[in-house]
Amino acid sequence: MSKKLLLAAASFAALNISPALAETSNTELQDLRAEIAQMQAAYETKINQLENKLETLETRQAETSRKDTVSETQQNSNVNTVRPATSQRRVNDNSFNPEIGVILQGQYQSFSEDEGDFAGFAIGEEAERGDEGLGLDETELNFSANVDDLFRGSTTVALHEHEDELEVELEEAYIESLALPYGLQAKAGRFFSELGYLNSHHAHSDDFADRPLPNRVFLDSNYNDDGVQLSMVLPTDIYSEIGGGVFRGDDFPSGGAEGSDIGAWSAYGRVGGDIGDNTSWRLGLSTLQSNDVSREANEDTVTFDGNSDLYVADARAVYAPTGNNTQQELILQGEFFVRDEDGQYEDTDAGTGSVAYDDSQSGWYAQTVYKFHPQWRVGARYSQLYSADVPAGLVGSALDDEGHNPWSTSAMVDWTHSEFSRARLQYNYEELADGQEDNQIILQYIMSLGAHGAHAY
Repeated sequence: MSKKLLLAAASFAALNISPALAETSNTELQDLRAEIAQMQAAYETKINQLENKLETLETRQAETSRKDTVSETQQNSNVNTVRPATSQRRVNDNSFNPEIGVILQGQYQSFSEDEGDFAGFAIGEEAERGDEGLGLDETELNFSANVDDLFRGSTTVALHEHEDELEVELEEAYIESLALPYGLQAKAGRFFSELGYLNSHHAHSDDFADRPLPNRVFLDSNYNDDGVQLSMVLPTDIYSEIGGGVFRGDDFPSGGAEGSDIGAWSAYGRVGGDIGDNTSWRLGLSTLQSNDVSREANEDTVTFDGNSDLYVADARAVYAPTGNNTQQELILQGEFFVRDEDGQYEDTDAGTGSVAYDDSQSGWYAQTVYKFHPQWRVGARYSQLYSADVPAGLVGSALDDEGHNPWSTSAMVDWTHSEFSRARLQYNYEELADGQEDNQIILQYIMSLGAHGAHAY
């Protein structure tokens, strides 16, 4: 083959291959540029994330450093050196930081009867029903804190209205021990005595909007008096506790305390335990013995002078079907009261003179509350009173039951959004006197602000 022919063939092949190579190179360049752009975007995003994280860590470090500086300053301010004669040094935390809480309660009440008198019983102020319509219920101010490693103090001030007047009551103001041996605990000051079940609880922790009839009549809702109480948890296989106290004897059903005498004393014992993983129970017996009583009742129209002895039996059981009582819970509870009095009664409103009285009155209640949802509960309660045989000289007085023993039945439903808020609707049907049939509707809210300790079992 001639050289000219070979050169022509090679030239023709080169002209056909060059466009294909050029097209391939352009595609690769575009892909490479796109890949570089993606890598740049990814790196910029990663750098921004790292810069944000660095800024957050620097802010946290600055806050931690500031808190440490404040804490160190506070600690240094609380360091006190003992007298020069002592070679040791100690640190005293003298900071005053009590737990402060407020309980706000309000309600609407409607009654079908104008009066709510108890036939056969002389009652205190707190046993009376409240005012109709919208109104504030009791507001509590709570202050409590550890005094030191041996003592704790607590104070509760209650504000409420009675007959359109604001009343301020010091419900509790006491100290209690924290480190006595052998399961002992001492309490001194003014406090709710361990008497039955409900008496030692504040009203806002109740399962119903009002107290049962026996608690209202025999204890004026709560017995709180100035005194000293000592209790002991016994070293037994089940929970066992005994205790007792001595009191000034100023509060209902006591009264008329004066001088240095002890006007009342109490004693109690209770046991409790668990049945399986779902059920707990408690049984108790207690008494309050009031001597040389001189009390007034029924808005100061009925007086009693003598001795008043009260005996209470209480029982409570809690069943959690699922083992978790925050989800479902069934509570059964009841108390039985007997009051034995020996002295003189007088009803100035009925025009009776001072009449000798030596007899017993009694009453009881039983209630059940079922939590069917973590926030919803329903409950039912029945309470009954039994008056004594009225002496001839007290016929027509407050002690005259006129052949009728007061009783009441209640139904309620409440909604608890959290441990700090609760709303309740309750219906009561009461027959306190012959021919007196009172239908009552109560709407209630209970709100807790600030620190508040857990309620007792």
